[in-house]
Amino acid sequence: MSKEKKNYRVIYSTNPDFQYEETEQEKETPVPSSQKLTIRLDRKQRKGKKVTLISGFQGTAEDLKALASTLKSKCGVGGSAKVDEIIIQGDFRDKVRQILSELGYPCKVSG
Repeated sequence: MSKEKKNYRVIYSTNPDFQYEETEQEKETPVPSSQKLTIRLDRKQRKGKKVTLISGFQGTAEDLKALASTLKSKCGVGGSAKVDEIIIQGDFRDKVRQILSELGYPCKVSG
């Protein structure tokens, strides 16, 4: 009998009737037209290499990874998706803006 240990935010309770509550806060992804994405070029802490950052995405991690995968494949480069931000290797601001516009995401290019 192996039970998976959960990370509860209660250290100790003196109440003998206390029951732990499991709350999963999975945020739903809003429709693309209601999101505001920002595209910018970044070189900081990357040894001078340029990357295109897409920030402002709201939704599940799976949808973020799916959007990142789509952008990476259409640009033909590598990248990653981390905490509401997509990183595309290289300067692809115009191409990413065009792809996101086709997908229905309003976006603005800064920098």
